[in-house]
Amino acid sequence: MAVLIQQVHPGGPADLAGVQAGETLVAINGNTIMDVLDFRFYETDSRLTLTISNAEGKERQVHIRKGQYESLGLEFETYLMDRQHSCRNKCVFCFIDQLPKGMRESLYFKDDDSRLSFLFGNYITLTNLSEHEISRIIKMHISPINVSVHTTNPELRCKMMGNRFAGDSLRHLMRFAEAGVHLNAQLVLCPGINDGPELERTLNDLFALGENLQSIACVPVGLTRYRDSLYPLQPYTRETAEQTLQQIEAFGETFLRERGSRVVYASDEFYLMAGRPIPQPEFYEDFAQLENGVGLLSSLREEFQFALEDAEEGGFPQKERKVTMVTGEGAYPFLNRMLDELRGKCDTIECNLVPVRNDFFGGGVNVAGLLTGQDVLAQLKGRDLGEELLIPSVMLRQQGDVFLDDLSPADLEKAFGVPVHPVHNDGQQMLDAILGRDTSWQNR
Repeated sequence: MAVLIQQVHPGGPADLAGVQAGETLVAINGNTIMDVLDFRFYETDSRLTLTISNAEGKERQVHIRKGQYESLGLEFETYLMDRQHSCRNKCVFCFIDQLPKGMRESLYFKDDDSRLSFLFGNYITLTNLSEHEISRIIKMHISPINVSVHTTNPELRCKMMGNRFAGDSLRHLMRFAEAGVHLNAQLVLCPGINDGPELERTLNDLFALGENLQSIACVPVGLTRYRDSLYPLQPYTRETAEQTLQQIEAFGETFLRERGSRVVYASDEFYLMAGRPIPQPEFYEDFAQLENGVGLLSSLREEFQFALEDAEEGGFPQKERKVTMVTGEGAYPFLNRMLDELRGKCDTIECNLVPVRNDFFGGGVNVAGLLTGQDVLAQLKGRDLGEELLIPSVMLRQQGDVFLDDLSPADLEKAFGVPVHPVHNDGQQMLDAILGRDTSWQNR
């Protein structure tokens, strides 16, 4: 296999050596280049021999000397230099299978790509890894690898993931751990299926992986109202969430005693479901599973409190200001208590926090990241929003331009007649946005 060179940066090492756009990169120092991981790994050397092929398939050798970590200055058709690997599983809890029809096409793509795990922190299931990919991860020491484990019971994993190879692929975990590859694990817990005794088995098995298991995130299954013909699942109740929390925390204490680190954590959703206080920041150590919603609220609260102390020392704005901020129903009580600290210290700022019910997805979906523009429009219609509407940036796709239902912040601005300001999950930025300070510098 070889990859087509789309662009050569003027003045870069490849350009100076005569490499041209439209040629094909076959190998670096004799190592075949198949995708971005091969390329990034082998281009770091200071002395390189590139095998280049032209349109007629004729190969030539190009010798380059450069700084050890200097880029060759080549661009390819896609970032991965290859097609993105899709998921081959049919998980009983898959959220994408619960999406309604008619949404944008990209939302229905299920990725399961080891390269994205290393580059962007995506989670993989191990079920579509080839021997080449496994050997390459070990050879290049690609670390950490983030794995959606769900259960270490092979038969149950096959059932939950709708893939007869799902149980056998668990053996790769130990292989990676023994090779020194760090692992982060994710468990999507479904009541009565992989929690309780099965969760105990899974956590014991993962504990046996040793020191290279860095962290485990336990998150509750998310269920929408679009589950016709799908596997029957039940949501967590306050009682079952509490039972699961106690089990997870007990294992965390065992990890802490024996390894000096808690390792296993429940996501914030479990604490909200159980009506439990969110733990303090020190509980989460280095916040290894923020992307899974583990310690996200604790981190936000700490940042907000520090920002509030700084603002109090510098003096709050004297000009009166009123804004509205939206969030999901799950985090509303927590965030409203957090904002009470501001309300108690500053009487010139009025910040109304509105919990938006997720009518679009229904079910038990109550997190801000899955709110749609149409639900915000419907539930804030006719309200006095003040000078500005603040929305969590997680409601928008990565580019920050549209909600899940393809409405845009501009659509909301037109409907409400006030500016709409996306705010990142950052306590300082949240306070600055509420106070009306310029936060553009934080996005640069």
